Amino acid sequence: MSRPGWDDYFMSLAALAATRSTCLRRRVGAVVVKDRMVLSTGYNDTPRGLRNCGEGGCARCAGDAPPGTGHDTCLCIHAEQNAILQAAYHGVAVAGGTLYCTHQPCLACAKIIANVGIVRVVYGGAYPDPFAWRLLEDAKVELVQYRGALGALHLAAPPAGG
Repeated sequence: MSRPGWDDYFMSLAALAATRSTCLRRRVGAVVVKDRMVLSTGYNDTPRGLRNCGEGGCARCAGDAPPGTGHDTCLCIHAEQNAILQAAYHGVAVAGGTLYCTHQPCLACAKIIANVGIVRVVYGGAYPDPFAWRLLEDAKVELVQYRGALGALHLAAPPAGG
């Protein structure tokens, strides 16, 4: 019987989490793991109780800002942030864990990842943020681009009304 490797398994869970995203620009999912156990999952979405992107909740999603810009108008919490916040919400420590994410973390997420003590990040698709890469490297967080059986895990935006 053939079983997926650990990185394949956890990246497939991150890809599954991304399917819950309501972002009209990019679906991203994340999973925090420690000792081969899932601690939490997250996907990019607006905060609890607010209208999601598909319902007009995020001005950035409704606009035409180029990738990597306009974050000051974005209401979404990134998948990495949501996974870490969900762990904190339930009192679960993530220090020493690995974060699996469908895309490379941005600088804001990289700062949070380093500060909570995550020691390894495995990501699928690249994101144009060399500062995030450098910050994680300087913080001694291992950053690995996933090139396993699932490919780059590029996920399309959700269908309208999703």
